Amino acid sequence: MEYQRCWVHKTANVLASLPKTMQPKVKAELREIWLAESRDAANDAFDVLLARFSAKYPAAMKKLEKDREELLAFYDFPSEHWASIRTTKPIESAFATVRLRSRRAKKCGSRETTLSMVFKLLQSAQKSWNRLRGFDLLTLVVNNVQFQDGEQIHEASEQNVA
Repeated sequence: MEYQRCWVHKTANVLASLPKTMQPKVKAELREIWLAESRDAANDAFDVLLARFSAKYPAAMKKLEKDREELLAFYDFPSEHWASIRTTKPIESAFATVRLRSRRAKKCGSRETTLSMVFKLLQSAQKSWNRLRGFDLLTLVVNNVQFQDGEQIHEASEQNVA
């Protein structure tokens, strides 16, 4: 099973290891990586970033390099899903609201009241969630159909027939 690291968290982690003056430059190059059209282009951009900054900022680049494969795992899924896969921010935002409200309400009410409040908070948050683009492709993903750079890989026998 593949594991996708969150680009938002990794970017913040790497930038925290850099001087403030370098952060915008590195952030722009990180953006080039995750917006690349293919894994090869992303790897090329990754190599450029590492070559440019490793000598001066080895700790920050080491943090980035160690999670390279996990950061680029989204290329093995439909391109319509990439925006949803690359970050966990929307999920965390909903749970942050629940966490804030449930902590404040801990002293006021029973377990049932708190569960009801959490349910209502998540139900309300759901209205603002973006729908998954390409939801019709989920059946392919669940059935282990292979994707490369966002496109479905067809078997050689299927390609010969066409």
